[in-house]
Amino acid sequence: MRRAIAVARTTPPGDIPVGAVIFAPDGRALATGTNRREADQDPTAHAEVVAIREAVTRFGDGWRLTGCELVVTLEPCLMCAGAIVGARLGSVVFGADEPKTGACGSLIDALRAPGALHTPQVRAGVLAADTAALLTDFFASLRTDR
Repeated sequence: MRRAIAVARTTPPGDIPVGAVIFAPDGRALATGTNRREADQDPTAHAEVVAIREAVTRFGDGWRLTGCELVVTLEPCLMCAGAIVGARLGSVVFGADEPKTGACGSLIDALRAPGALHTPQVRAGVLAADTAALLTDFFASLRTDR
């Protein structure tokens, strides 16, 4: 998670600081991603999706990331949860809960829904205070910039 926090700190200005790292089964980092919706003018450019797109080019199993682990600073949304299932990631570790859009247990639980095509392991709340601080600081800076 500390690596994901460091990645989040490289988020382009104007984008919400979220960092994601995908690790191969042997523990090596395959890919990183930050939120880039504003920078790329792309509503799908969430940190998780950016990292998944990069990881599949490096992992060597087509579009599958079987046995890989996604570590992300913020609970994935429904779109990202769908990408996680579609990529067949083995596990997801996230920091801060996202009560408004979280799809890994906060608002809904898309990753562990009955009948899901693939069910990755999920671990929540890792360094939650540190990951939540990234968001608190970002939104506080928006209020003081006005």
